[in-house]
Formats: sequence, C-alpha cells, structure tokens
Amino acid sequence: MKKNGKVISLILVAAASFSALYFIVKQNIDAAVLSMTIMFTLTNFFRARTFKEQGHAKEAKWMRTMAIIFAILSVVVLGIMIAG
Repeated sequence: MKKNGKVISLILVAAASFSALYFIVKQNIDAAVLSMTIMFTLTNFFRARTFKEQGHAKEAKWMRTMAIIFAILSVVVLGIMIAG
C-alpha cells in the first residue's frame, strides 16, 4: 500500500474509533455499535489489501471475507437504528 493509502486508512479507522468512543460516552449504544462495525470493516479491508500485497493470499481472502461480514452487519445495524 502506498504512503497516501496508509494515511487515508489510518484517518478513516481513527475517525471510526473516536466516533465509537464518543457515542459510548454519550450512552448512544446503537451508534457506538454502528461505529465499531464500520471500524472493523475498514480495518479488515485494509488488512486484506496489505496481506494481498505481501503475497499472503489465504490470509487476504480471510480478511476480505471478514470485511464483507462486518459490512453486512453495519447495514443491519443501520437498518435496526432506522426502524427504531
């Protein structure tokens, strides 16, 4: 991953982490869970890219699958939040 990609990934993961902490402090657990699932989606996605670049195909596939699972869970949590 190029340097710009690493900086962008760091900023995105940090933003999701800080938003999760913020919502935990504000006791908005639904939003905190959404932020955490987004954070896990991002970290697994960027980890999958890094593993693929390093030639670890099996690990990259696993991380990509985990990123997809967390992305689906993020949509589910968002749907639950919207539904009330």
